[in-house]
Amino acid sequence: MNNQRRFELCGIAMMALAGSAMVGCNKDAPPPPSGDSPPTAPAASAAGAKKHKGTPEDPFIVGMSQCNLGEPWRAQMNDDVRKAGEKHPNLKVIFKDAQNDSLVQRSQLEEFVNQGVDVIVISPKEAAPLTEPVSKAFHSGIPVIVLDRALLKEDYTMFIGADNVKIGREAGKWVADALGGKGSIVELKGLMTSVPGQDRHRGFLEGLDLKAHPGLKVVFDADMQWLEPNARKEMESALATHPKIDVVYAHNDPGAHGAFLAAKQVGREKQMKFVGIDALPQEGVQYVKDGVLNVTFQYPTGGEEAIDNALKILAGETVPKKITLATRVFTHDNAASGGNAIP
Repeated sequence: MNNQRRFELCGIAMMALAGSAMVGCNKDAPPPPSGDSPPTAPAASAAGAKKHKGTPEDPFIVGMSQCNLGEPWRAQMNDDVRKAGEKHPNLKVIFKDAQNDSLVQRSQLEEFVNQGVDVIVISPKEAAPLTEPVSKAFHSGIPVIVLDRALLKEDYTMFIGADNVKIGREAGKWVADALGGKGSIVELKGLMTSVPGQDRHRGFLEGLDLKAHPGLKVVFDADMQWLEPNARKEMESALATHPKIDVVYAHNDPGAHGAFLAAKQVGREKQMKFVGIDALPQEGVQYVKDGVLNVTFQYPTGGEEAIDNALKILAGETVPKKITLATRVFTHDNAASGGNAIP
């Protein structure tokens, strides 16, 4: 054998040994794809997850992510979802509390997708941080129902909530009428990075119509983030800097109640009127009956409607993209009779 042939055979042998070594070091690796097609990524976890039969033995799973349970209204929403779900033995609801943290709520969405739940219901903390996570869950193939707080895009199955601009506008009209077009106002805002907070503020200014009522003036405003302790603290600041306050408009009833307690502590609660939103029977409506609040506007939770529509979706029925819930106004005159509907 000549030297050239001997050299070629040695090269072939060395290449074969190198290939064997590579296979031995990566024996669990999948074989390369055939043809020119690139390797495909694994299917999305939701698409490949086990879907439930919708029987009492293998019920449909609804994943419910609540932005926080620090507000009584949100606890009521969960309770409404729970009660509605318990009527259907072929349905199971898994509840998660995001504890007022958008990052936690995002991870909860991802967990629901990985678990392969049949429907996701979410009441988001904020619009901007949660728009894309909701969109991703929706495009994974899982129906998503958004409750209460709208997002920046409509990448979801449906939205259920009341008209916050309308409610804020009605509150503004009530204040303008109650003050006869002249007076000093404190506005305690809900979380202003949430759409309801923005809408309740915008609607309120529309209802006040400051151009038509130049005697009305918002002398103090603050973001109390829907929480009563925050509202009480902000109201203390308002009282310290403004000797005359005629009306406090709070974006929810706990905020209005916190403002009342702050005013009562310094003996000024009878000098002003208090306006709230939510009208839970055991909270806002009771405050009106007790004379703590002058008026509250109902903001339904949508919990029962979420379950009703989840079942329709699972049955293959078509549901509307948006459901707007009706509202009512409760005053001293009508609270005992159930309030009056707002057209």
